[in-house]
Amino acid sequence: MRRFVFVGVETHGSSIRAIFPAWRDRLELDDDVSLDGVDIPVGAPPDRYRKVVETLLADSSFLGALVTTHKVAIYEAAHDLFAELDHFARLCGEVSCLAKRDGKLLGWAKDPITASRSLDDLLGPLYFEQSGGDVLCLGAGGAGTAIILCLMTRAAVSDMPGRIVVADAVPARLDAVRRLHRELEATVPLVCHATGSPAELDQLLAALPPRSVVINATGMGKDRPGSPLSENALFPQGAIVWDLNYRGALDFLHQAQAQATVRSLRVEDGWRYFIFGWTSVIEEVFQRPISADEIEILATDADFARPLRASVRAGDGTSGSSA
Repeated sequence: MRRFVFVGVETHGSSIRAIFPAWRDRLELDDDVSLDGVDIPVGAPPDRYRKVVETLLADSSFLGALVTTHKVAIYEAAHDLFAELDHFARLCGEVSCLAKRDGKLLGWAKDPITASRSLDDLLGPLYFEQSGGDVLCLGAGGAGTAIILCLMTRAAVSDMPGRIVVADAVPARLDAVRRLHRELEATVPLVCHATGSPAELDQLLAALPPRSVVINATGMGKDRPGSPLSENALFPQGAIVWDLNYRGALDFLHQAQAQATVRSLRVEDGWRYFIFGWTSVIEEVFQRPISADEIEILATDADFARPLRASVRAGDGTSGSSA
C-alpha cells in the first residue's frame, strides 16, 4: 500500500478515517492508497516535528500528507528539508500539505485556499458592506492567520470588515500577522492583543459592533479542553459565530448556541472547513482537480460520518445540517 498521511494530535478520532475510502472511490483514485495517522502532542519539541518529516521523506511508500494543528511548528522545524515551498507557505510560515514527487519533498500552505472557500461559503457576497461588522479572531496559528490573510485581501474593498481584531497568547504569532499586514499593504485596520485571558477576551468581544464575525481558531474545545471565553461572555447582537472545530467538547460553540435565540446569532462549526481543507490537499497530493460541484457531492458522501450537529441559524436556537 502507498501511504497518504494525516499528521495531527489525535487522528484516530477524525471523521476522515471513515470518509476517505468513500472519497477515494468517488474520485477514482488508486485503491492501493491507505490513510495513516501520525499523532504528535501539542507543544512537542522541534526535533519531534523534524523527525516526522525526515521519516516521511525516507519512506518510499509515502505519497503525501495533510497537517493539522502542527502546521507552523513543522515549517519552523523542517522547512529546509523541502525541495520546494509554495508562496503561501513562505508568506504564512506554515506547511499544511506535503507531497513527494520524483524523490523530492514539496510543501504547500493550503489554509489560505481553505479559508477563502470557507469564508465565501459562510458569509456570501458583500457581507461586511451590508453589516458594517468587525472580525474578532481568537487564535493566530495556521488557520487563524490564513483567515486573517483572506480578510485582508477580499476582492471588493467595500466588503472588508471595519476592523480585524486578533488575540493570541503567543506574541510571535501576532508579530507574524502584523508582518503580513505590512507586506500585503492591507488597508483594513488591524488590532492585535497578546492575551489568552478569558476575561480580557470577553472585553474584546463586548467591544464589537452588532453583526460582527467571531472566530474560535485556538483549537480549544478539540485539541485542548475548554473555551477561550469565560462563562460570562456576551456575543454581539446578530453576530456570526464560527468555531473551526467540528468534534470534541466544543465548549465555545455551545456557549454561542446558548445565546443564539436571544442574541439572534448564526452559529457555525468547522465541518465545511474540514471538507474544504481535505479536498484542497487531496487535489494537490493526487494531482486531481476537484470542481465545486464535486466538492458538494463529496460533502454529501461525508454526511454519514458527520458528528452530531453543531450549527444554529440566526435566532432559531435549533439544530440542523450545515454541510
